[in-house]
Amino acid sequence: MAATNYSNEPWGLKWRSNTLFILSTVAIGMFTDLFLYGLVVPILPFILVDRIQIPNDQVQYYTSLLLACYAGSQVLFSMVAGIIADKLPSRQPPFLVGLAALFGSTAMLFLGQTIWVLVLARVLQGISASVVWTIGLAMVMDTVGSSKLGVTIGSIFSFITVGELIAPVFGGLVYKKAGSGAVFGTAFGLLVVDFLMRLVVIEKKVAMKYGVDYSTESDDSDSEAGETSPLLSNGNTKEEELAKWRIPKDQPAWIKKLPILYCMGNSRLLVSQLVAFTHATLLAVFDATIVIESRDLFGFDSLRAGLLFVPLILPPLVIGPIAGRGVDKYGAKIFAALGLAYLALPLILLRIPHAGGTVEIVKMASFLGMCGLGLATISSPSIVEASYVVEQFHMANEDLFGETGPYGQLYAVSSMVFSAGLTCGPVISGALRDRVGYGNMNAIMGGFCVSVSVLSWMYLGRIPKTVKRDRSGCSTPRLIG
Repeated sequence: MAATNYSNEPWGLKWRSNTLFILSTVAIGMFTDLFLYGLVVPILPFILVDRIQIPNDQVQYYTSLLLACYAGSQVLFSMVAGIIADKLPSRQPPFLVGLAALFGSTAMLFLGQTIWVLVLARVLQGISASVVWTIGLAMVMDTVGSSKLGVTIGSIFSFITVGELIAPVFGGLVYKKAGSGAVFGTAFGLLVVDFLMRLVVIEKKVAMKYGVDYSTESDDSDSEAGETSPLLSNGNTKEEELAKWRIPKDQPAWIKKLPILYCMGNSRLLVSQLVAFTHATLLAVFDATIVIESRDLFGFDSLRAGLLFVPLILPPLVIGPIAGRGVDKYGAKIFAALGLAYLALPLILLRIPHAGGTVEIVKMASFLGMCGLGLATISSPSIVEASYVVEQFHMANEDLFGETGPYGQLYAVSSMVFSAGLTCGPVISGALRDRVGYGNMNAIMGGFCVSVSVLSWMYLGRIPKTVKRDRSGCSTPRLIG
């Protein structure tokens, strides 16, 4: 294969490799994945009955089968996607392959006439999800580094949460008013936008080979060596800090092949993944219960039920980036622990609304708005904490992890955990709601949040800061990358 000629600049190199465009491409990819997932789920039972002619007494079984196929394929393929992402020189090719799988999946769901075509479609949709989350998060890390990861993830998750929450209501409403053709027409339109962005994006590491200089973008450069103290804010030097993360040389072969497995024994990393699981589970619980509860309490149709998601969506849009910036500055511990502890309050308060008129509707909307604030607070700590832990392992053990590090594998694990939360949420909420009622279900979820909050306070850490001297010789703390 001929080597790429880096002397000839591709058209639009600067804007195609611009930080905002790269992050927008990743955000649209993740939004598309969650939106299409939520768009299809509420109409699957109708497709099974109206098109596949499945008997009514078997609809629940096949609906569960199709949901399980999606989750299972995402879990199984995520690590494969992570390993591929770490091995290839560019993350764009697998990013495009993932979208091709999503195109195929959507077409099969639209045209499939047998149950096994639908099963294959859901498997492909799960494979696509594993790729977009694994490759997408790795691209974010490549683009902004760890020092700005919190505010970036907070902003992206604020955006994609909208897709995850409104898609089921939107899909159900459009299917009711205009049929499956309109639902899948919306899906294909979104896929075209996603495809065009993934096709033209150029990663920074590729743009640098064409001579693009990004050094002026970094505000964390240590080039001013004379102005930076050798001590971190915890009293250690950088070398002493890295020494804590060194891995013994005598590791078994399977650790050397997949060093991310050694990292998974770290308590900070494990608890960060539990925070991600909790976040995803809560999103799925709201998704699975709000429409049904509002119908039972207030007689809402799908449109009015959809409006109840607005107070849940607005706080993450506004607060998500602000909380992310706070995580970058102060670490994940405070925001994860306090955010989860706070969430217990509105979850318990959701026991209060009962059947009635405007007053009860306002109560429910207010408590959902409070939940939205908590969700915004816990959206970025998991990724920031996990990335920091693996970055420290990488810097202290470059001979084991290689030059690029195991970030693709890390985000594969994150994808698997988040997918598990989205899968468990509806199952847990459905079982609890049937057995103990909606109010008690939320109280149990509140108790779970408190438990994870305690673990977050015990095990998540703060990021040590370098100490930067100003011109007068005074020292001010500064986040390390």
